[in-house]
Amino acid sequence: MALAMEIAGKTDVGCVRANNEDNFGYDSRYGIFVVCDGMGGQAAGEVASKMGVDILLEYFRHLGPVPQTGSPTEGASSGATSLANAINLANRSIYQAGQRENGRGGMGSTIVAALVRGNALAIAHVGDSRIYLIRQGAIQQLTQDHSLVMEQVRRGYITLEQAQQSEMQNIILRALGSEEAVEADIEDLVAMPGDVLLMTSDGLTRHVLDEEILQMVTASADLQRSCNALVQAARDRGGDDNITCLLVRIVEKSWYQNIFSKLFFGGPQWQNSI
Repeated sequence: MALAMEIAGKTDVGCVRANNEDNFGYDSRYGIFVVCDGMGGQAAGEVASKMGVDILLEYFRHLGPVPQTGSPTEGASSGATSLANAINLANRSIYQAGQRENGRGGMGSTIVAALVRGNALAIAHVGDSRIYLIRQGAIQQLTQDHSLVMEQVRRGYITLEQAQQSEMQNIILRALGSEEAVEADIEDLVAMPGDVLLMTSDGLTRHVLDEEILQMVTASADLQRSCNALVQAARDRGGDDNITCLLVRIVEKSWYQNIFSKLFFGGPQWQNSI
């Protein structure tokens, strides 16, 4: 038996914003999944988030199925190192575009990325978009927000409840494109059959609690239905930001089931940026 992936994604402008500065994309042939949340005036956020998704996807498409390039990050797998390298490339490209193009100085984006190769799972992130793992009826946040309020929570200055009500939730401490260099947090994990990864922008997590996310994802075997329910829940509670979620379920299939489902029932194996 081999591990395969089922995927569903949705992005929504929300109820307040005029433009959608979120973006997402994936290519299950190479095991790469990306969500970005852009920022910056004059549509610069839309440009930055699209660049982040496109650069990550193209990086792994050119690298091929088994990444071996780049200097290894201490203690990290080749997959996690490749994610860090790809994010550094995206950061430089967005930073240079912001410096070069009028009206787009300071444009940037958050990013969460996952690389799934068999049972090897590598994740990376910059900013306050999140990755959750849903496993055996429990939910765990795998990333730590690079935001001012969550840094204050970690240092014990404020409580989580105070952070959720703070007017400074928009202040993030790391982003793609804000400086010439950025450090992505990376981590290696082991994927198991039945695992579901949720990759999301803060337009969802500001309105929907972790326990509610767990209930909506586990309530249906249909990932797209779960995605739609999550986005609608955020809209129903104000939808004051763009909302994006990408769900990836790890399933166990024989080699012939895997081929058959890809040919007839598996849906698209990749989606480029919106």
